[in-house]
Amino acid sequence: MEEIEEQEFYEHFRFEADPGQELMRIDKWLMHKLANASRTRVQAAADAGAVRVNGQPVKPSYRIKPGDQVSIVLPDPPRDTELKPENIPLDIVYEDDTLLIVNKPDGMVVHPGYNNYHGTLVNALVYHFEHLPIKENHRPGLVHRIDKDTSGLLVVAKTETALGFLAKQFYDHSIRRHYIGLVWGDVAEEQGTITGFLTRDTKDRRRYVNTGNEDNGKWAITHYTVLERFGFATLLRLELETGRTHQIRAQMTYLKHPLFNDALYGGDAVLRYSHLPRFRQFIENCMEGLNGQALHASSLGFKHPDDGREVYFEAPLPEPFSAVLERMRRYTSQGS
Repeated sequence: MEEIEEQEFYEHFRFEADPGQELMRIDKWLMHKLANASRTRVQAAADAGAVRVNGQPVKPSYRIKPGDQVSIVLPDPPRDTELKPENIPLDIVYEDDTLLIVNKPDGMVVHPGYNNYHGTLVNALVYHFEHLPIKENHRPGLVHRIDKDTSGLLVVAKTETALGFLAKQFYDHSIRRHYIGLVWGDVAEEQGTITGFLTRDTKDRRRYVNTGNEDNGKWAITHYTVLERFGFATLLRLELETGRTHQIRAQMTYLKHPLFNDALYGGDAVLRYSHLPRFRQFIENCMEGLNGQALHASSLGFKHPDDGREVYFEAPLPEPFSAVLERMRRYTSQGS
């Protein structure tokens, strides 16, 4: 495969290796950074000169080091619609000159990507706010994200200083993040902690699995406390000590309590008492009211970039989630 000539390339992706990054082949490293990218495809791109580290083309065997600036360049320019401003209403919980807190609805993608170039939170942000700082991957003001079908709080930086200050807190795991999640089954313990290394599922690369293998995974810690029991399902308060992709979804599945209505992890099936027609119909009716998994980023606490003071924000459950809980309360109170 011929290498891409200098005058022909356009940058599509940019990543920075973490300060604590261990030596790893770049083709293996990029598999975890690029959605739906196979190792063969990454290797082919590197062989063609499309993978660059600190501005220089590298081979698939190159070992990534802390602080490396990695870019993916291609002959065609990236879509110019990715950062198109769109007049999408935002639920702003808090705003000052330095940052804002947004309550994202379920069903909204956080940033543009494959098959999602419009209607994202970023499209809304660049419409309502000018000159938001960009850290990487053309995501103005963002230092973290939540899944499309997860609702709840996100912090958005409005200055370069705030972006760096907040990013360090996320890196240090000092951000306080709590979620409310409805999971299948009756969780045995009133509270507990799930640990393990999260890595992509070899059978379905959209998913992650919780394993004991540190070679390919990222260490993840989730604490949970039972809030309410329905017998067939349990409402939990979940605290993230780390912030990995699909962390709660993957670790609750590992605990054999997948999130209610989580199609990717099997929670959209009737996993309890499926032989009872009335119960099956009840569950299917509950699921119809939800856009996706029953998971809500309910609170966010951190040190404010301006003066280091501790700030804390909360967002109530969205109405569809609350409605499902009320239906379950009525169902169980009737002795069903």
